[in-house]
Amino acid sequence: MEQCRLALEQHNWNMEAAVQDRLNEQEGVPSVFNPPPPRPLQVNTADHRIYSYVVSRPQPRASFGLLGWGYYLIMLPFRFTYYTILDIFRFALRFIRPDPRSRVTDPVGDIVSFMHSFEEKYGRAHPVFYQGTYSQALNDAKRELRFLLVYLHGDDHQDSDEFCRNTLCAPEVISLINSRMLFWACSTNKPEGYRVSQALRENTYPFLAMIMLKDRRMTVVGRLEGLIQPDDLINQLTFIMDANQTYLVSERLEREERNQTQVLRQQQDEAYLASLRADQEKERKKREERERKRRKEEEVQQQKLAEERRRQNLQEEKERKLECLPPEPSPDDPESVKIIFKLPNDSRVERRFHFSQSLTVIHDFLFSLKESPEKFQIEANFPRRVLPCVPSEEWPNPPTLQEAGLSHTEVLFVQDLTDE
Repeated sequence: MEQCRLALEQHNWNMEAAVQDRLNEQEGVPSVFNPPPPRPLQVNTADHRIYSYVVSRPQPRASFGLLGWGYYLIMLPFRFTYYTILDIFRFALRFIRPDPRSRVTDPVGDIVSFMHSFEEKYGRAHPVFYQGTYSQALNDAKRELRFLLVYLHGDDHQDSDEFCRNTLCAPEVISLINSRMLFWACSTNKPEGYRVSQALRENTYPFLAMIMLKDRRMTVVGRLEGLIQPDDLINQLTFIMDANQTYLVSERLEREERNQTQVLRQQQDEAYLASLRADQEKERKKREERERKRRKEEEVQQQKLAEERRRQNLQEEKERKLECLPPEPSPDDPESVKIIFKLPNDSRVERRFHFSQSLTVIHDFLFSLKESPEKFQIEANFPRRVLPCVPSEEWPNPPTLQEAGLSHTEVLFVQDLTDE
């Protein structure tokens, strides 16, 4: 009976596992409670890319007798029924009352809280904790191409205290971790630690996982479970890093090549953009030059049209003035005045006017001549004066020839005012 009780305690009162272990011993298979010396870093059968190293606590060996087998057979249906009902109850309870750790509300707060509790219990001599979320630690390890060591702390496990105090806080372990990797840790009682625990699926505590960038993905390359001594931990971590260092070197070379390619492409793009801007600037200047020439041609054309319209209007005005001139008096008319005009081009024009006519008639006559300038004034020589032939402020109504003091024969000079 004592041997049966001891065997059940060794198997956490799992009678099926205890019986199976007993049968294995009888067939010559080593018991899980008396394992052979552990081999360094075995390959996990589930994923050949992950190294797994498990340390189990040694337990005293037990043997079954006839009484033990009888007890097992009697208790088997009751134990089966008990665990079945318990599993159903736990399954239903998850729907009624979900695990509060499944809701991550303050992941950074979870990390900081674990750090404070760790330092209060084990002191400040420990590896440098990554003060951020698990996702941030992954991103930094990926960006910096460094190993990331993840530690999940089981508060209620019997080996956690000894591992933290004697292994994790050992000076040689601290030196290795701080110099060659990032270190992220959290308690599985915290929502952030529980979330990571669900992702990594540890089997026992203490639990360590080595993560790195491999094949362009953050991959778990090593799992260390159980109570590991400082020297053994250093050996396992060093082995994992040495075995996977080539991936980091390869990734670093690829990243440098990608960076160089990106820099080269950026330089080519900048050169292309500079050339494109230069071509655009040349094209802009050409457009501006064409536009300037076009505006200048339009301006010249408009000036020509304006000059043509002005000359046409001037000619029409000359013709109108000519048509409105009164008839020339006869030489026998005693009231007539013979006036000789000396034009700016040294030509002379002669015509008779009536004394009673306004000086405006003289101006209109000269204006209607083809040889006369556009703007001019008429001057008398004796005495020398300018005749008020057009209305002004001083002479709103120009005087008549007689009022202007002209004699029967006069010589008047036409002064060109066009350029003034």
